[in-house]
Amino acid sequence: MRTIQGVGVSAGIAIGTVRVLAAADHAVERRVIDDPQAEMDRFRAARDMAVAQLRRLRDNVAAEFGENKAELFDAHRLMLQDPDYAGCVEGLIAQDKVNAEFAVKSVAEQFAAMFAAMDSSTMQARAADVEDVSRRVMNVLQGKRDSTAQDGSIQGDAVQNGTVQNGIAQNGESHIIFAQDLAPSETAQLDRAKVLGLVTAKGSANSHTAILARTMGLPAITGIGDAFDPTDDGHVAVIDGASGVVFVDPDEATLTECQRRKAEAEEHLSLLPKLKGKPTETKSGQRVHLYANISRPSDVAAVLANDAEGIGLFRSEFLYLEREDWPTEEFQFDAYRQVAQEMGDRPVIIRTLDIGADKQVDYFNLDHEDNPALGYRAIRICLTRPEIFKVQLRALLRASAYGNIAIMLPMITSVQEVRDAKRILEEAKSELRGEHTDFNESIQIGVMIETPASVIMADELAAEVDFFSIGTNDLTQYTLACDRQTPSLERFADPHSPAVLRMIQMTIEAAHRHGIWCGICGELGADLSLTDTFLCLGIDELSVSPTSVLPLRNVIRNH
Repeated sequence: MRTIQGVGVSAGIAIGTVRVLAAADHAVERRVIDDPQAEMDRFRAARDMAVAQLRRLRDNVAAEFGENKAELFDAHRLMLQDPDYAGCVEGLIAQDKVNAEFAVKSVAEQFAAMFAAMDSSTMQARAADVEDVSRRVMNVLQGKRDSTAQDGSIQGDAVQNGTVQNGIAQNGESHIIFAQDLAPSETAQLDRAKVLGLVTAKGSANSHTAILARTMGLPAITGIGDAFDPTDDGHVAVIDGASGVVFVDPDEATLTECQRRKAEAEEHLSLLPKLKGKPTETKSGQRVHLYANISRPSDVAAVLANDAEGIGLFRSEFLYLEREDWPTEEFQFDAYRQVAQEMGDRPVIIRTLDIGADKQVDYFNLDHEDNPALGYRAIRICLTRPEIFKVQLRALLRASAYGNIAIMLPMITSVQEVRDAKRILEEAKSELRGEHTDFNESIQIGVMIETPASVIMADELAAEVDFFSIGTNDLTQYTLACDRQTPSLERFADPHSPAVLRMIQMTIEAAHRHGIWCGICGELGADLSLTDTFLCLGIDELSVSPTSVLPLRNVIRNH
């Protein structure tokens, strides 16, 4: 038995035969061409075909996993259609009289190097994206099979010829895929009926591939590095996506124990649907509100299917991120009203615009920042550009006449910020009254507690608002001074740190001293290892991804 330690990025245990995907051959020959215009036309046709493939891939992912999981491929499509990208490729063809394949590969390398050299980890991640979309164009130019084939298989041959074709076994068996790396487009097209789990030499917990693996319910481990061994192909392996451990050729005791744990987990999952309609309360009668996080109106279906009691975080910035120009008041109103109506009497907490840091929108024309996580973002944009903020607040107020909507302010660091936001809200209310437009006069307003400053000022903030919701992702980042977008800092950015947990405790206590409720809407809310701790601290609400609702309800009811 060989034991390998990687980074667990998608929980679950998989047991099966290994299939190793060889790295695809992206070699491109440089050729001198006689007709640059014809070669540019050839590039444009290949690019258009690649865009069409991405649209099909995006629609497939949206249909199976939801609109929010498909947004990555919208970004890939826009990257291919970027005039700067196309201009560089065509300029190289015209200037050096080289073939389109070589020009695409050269520009991809240039752009990837530029992104990789940036300080922002978000921008660094775009290096992989530009390489992914460029490979797609090169494949079209070279006449290779469309990687978005309808059978869901991916490109790349296994080490042992004859057992695997295009990365998927032909004998009907399911396998654990080992690879140096997987592009997001490759991961999205894996046939879940034939793939048990994923192990890659590269990658991180925050990569697009890791996020897609979690969405697909595939146990996954990244970052095994030099332990990646192509000769493992055909061997039996066990992977634990929670701990990040890989056992190659497990001994009998290890295999038996892992089979037992896997069977227990599967039995546990089969019992979860029975929890629908049951109250979320402990054996001692402690009641907890269990809500879900969403990014767009289409996510409501998953909220209702998983029996969440409300929406604890509607990330309204996605209404901005998915457009090429400012969303109008009417556009936003329609989105908020749709969610409110579909949720009926259940609460819908909508976070106001949280653009900046890792969420950039071109038409905002934000200046470059060396450290955007500490920069011009969220409430800071809204308070300094009130004309943008008021449009959103008017839409939210109008939609509040159709359901149980509450407003939540992100990235708060002071009482004055809350008062300034409330002043703009009152202006919007006054305007709507003058227009004889209905809205909820007593709409609740809350703040996200995600900075150490807001924790320290929690007593004063509680006097200004109706509720707190703790954003544990940013609270961990700012408390521990670790950029959560930087993979190399994962070992230091420990959300279980006593410092972070003490911040959470202080916030809950301050809320209760002032008679308001306090919830958690960050990743820690779904961390079942901390659920008992949060219950003991007296948390009032937990808001998690829709698929985490029933597992969390089960833990709470057994507390």
